[in-house]
Amino acid sequence: MILTLFKESLWQQFGAGINMLRNAITMWPDEKWEHPRKFFDMAYHTLFFLDYYLTNPPEGFNPPLPFTLLSEMPQDRIDDIMPDRVYTKQEMLDYADACRKKCYAVIDGLTEENIQARWIEPDGSRNLLMIEMVMLNMRHVQHHAAQMNMMLRNEIGDAPGWISRAN
Repeated sequence: MILTLFKESLWQQFGAGINMLRNAITMWPDEKWEHPRKFFDMAYHTLFFLDYYLTNPPEGFNPPLPFTLLSEMPQDRIDDIMPDRVYTKQEMLDYADACRKKCYAVIDGLTEENIQARWIEPDGSRNLLMIEMVMLNMRHVQHHAAQMNMMLRNEIGDAPGWISRAN
């Protein structure tokens, strides 16, 4: 019972954060999508790591095509990964939707046993309980969604509204 309530609450908050990220990507002006690249780079970084942090063990991670494959990047350089090209806004929104589904599946699949599993970075730099990695991931998404909303306010004087729970 407690685990079910916890998973529902965790999903409502994590899903809301992903929705806010998606709304920021949607609102960014099309004519500014490629130049300057700072907004795109932040969106890519956020989605890439959202996907990566949901993968346990992380050695098995490869983002869906057409996104950059990790096999092309040494594992100790994952923080420096840059996309092969500027993906379209629709490709990024599709990636956000795929990450949202993956996130829901990970949270829905939490059990008394696997919630205590370890998420260990291949280079050993992170060694966390899976539940802590899920929470770290949620905070990472929220952090960058807020930065992207600030960029929107500075660029166009507007930003998406607050979402309190996943829809």
